[in-house]
Amino acid sequence: MHFRQLTLMVEKLEESIEFYQTIIELTISRRIKMENGGEVVFLTNGEGETEIELVCMPQMQKFEGKGLSICFETEDLDKKHEIIQSKGLNPSEIRTPDAKSRYFWVYDPNGISIQLRQKL
Repeated sequence: MHFRQLTLMVEKLEESIEFYQTIIELTISRRIKMENGGEVVFLTNGEGETEIELVCMPQMQKFEGKGLSICFETEDLDKKHEIIQSKGLNPSEIRTPDAKSRYFWVYDPNGISIQLRQKL
């Protein structure tokens, strides 16, 4: 068994798409416009790999920014930190808790806590 996808109920759909494409390097695999005015966008890093489903529907409850954190692994943490700073997203300082990893935190456009980590 493996983790298939994460569904996020979002208000800021276009900003979320840009964040996950630019920062996390996911690409849109499907985009579905609903009859009720809502939209569903699937972003992935490859067939059968990490997938995030962004759902934006006026009548649905949105994420309220509490109790959720998503961690992504990167090969170049310093470069990601610089890119995020250049976009004015206010990342935390890079931390090195042990000899095996480094990480920092940033919030996506909907207030979801995102950790970017690099194995050493």
